[in-house]
Amino acid sequence: MERPVKMVFDSQNHPTFAGSLTIPIMISRRFYLVISLILAAAMVRLLPHAPNFAPVGAMGLFGAAYFRKSWALVLPFAALFLSDLVLNNTIYSAYFPTFTWVSSPWMYLSFAAVVLVGLGWFSTGVSKWKVVGGAFSSSVVFFLVSNFGVFMESGMYPKTVAGLGMCYTAGLPFFTNTVVSDLLYSTILFGVYQFAARKMAVVTVR
Repeated sequence: MERPVKMVFDSQNHPTFAGSLTIPIMISRRFYLVISLILAAAMVRLLPHAPNFAPVGAMGLFGAAYFRKSWALVLPFAALFLSDLVLNNTIYSAYFPTFTWVSSPWMYLSFAAVVLVGLGWFSTGVSKWKVVGGAFSSSVVFFLVSNFGVFMESGMYPKTVAGLGMCYTAGLPFFTNTVVSDLLYSTILFGVYQFAARKMAVVTVR
């Protein structure tokens, strides 16, 4: 027999159950809410946008905040990979002569670094200042790792310290878009989640 159980939130906005219930949860609306928001963010990548103005960093941070560590890597990565497949083989197909599964492993390494940043920032809970700090930190990490990948792969810069500096300097005009988009999309994802989760304060258990 299934029955509703009221879910309340602790001081760090984590869901808990009223009373001393130890009944296993059958359906986690919170879990599906997080998945839905990450998929929605991945779909936003398919819309026209300015260079580096996309919800990639926000997806990694959001997944790190609300999934267990293993899921924090798997599900956001899956959303990123699927949206990349569409982008690389439709919108950006002119840059790839054949069907492309992965455009650059450095993209995914950068994303993994963002997830690790999120796991660190949100290890003790979520707050608005942690979202801001995590978003800015993820922008910096993504900039450093992704541009190092350009330095290693492109052949555009000499493999010297000076060449690495040239690569990072060339990437600076795109850094502003990365920071603004990470802050904007993180605010949207975390804000929508908090609003919806409070409206969804009843879960199904048995």
